[in-house]
Amino acid sequence: MSIETGEPMEGTPLIKPSSTDHPLYDDVVAACRTVFDPEIPVNIFDLGLVYTIDINGENEVNITMTLTAPGCPVAGDMPGWLADAIEPLPGIKQVDVSLTWEPQWGMEMMSDEARLELGFM
Repeated sequence: MSIETGEPMEGTPLIKPSSTDHPLYDDVVAACRTVFDPEIPVNIFDLGLVYTIDINGENEVNITMTLTAPGCPVAGDMPGWLADAIEPLPGIKQVDVSLTWEPQWGMEMMSDEARLELGFM
């Protein structure tokens, strides 16, 4: 971050990378895929709403996610739905889910499967 402006420096990723090499990563992704936006018949992972899955050495999971729009009627509920889907997984110690609006979600963040299911391909 730039000290003067607080803006990300050029080349800084807007979305923190996920812990894809962690042994529990695939299980966490599978749990994310069980949570659906009630207005769209696609799971939130394939919609691109889950930005970062960060799993530390203590098996504590920190998720950064967004919603399709700030006025989404389930804004207060969906992070809890996601935490409830992940917490029962064997080996998970703790789950924290935080919402962000940066970067703003866009349809380009959807997986090819989601685009196909919604008729965009």
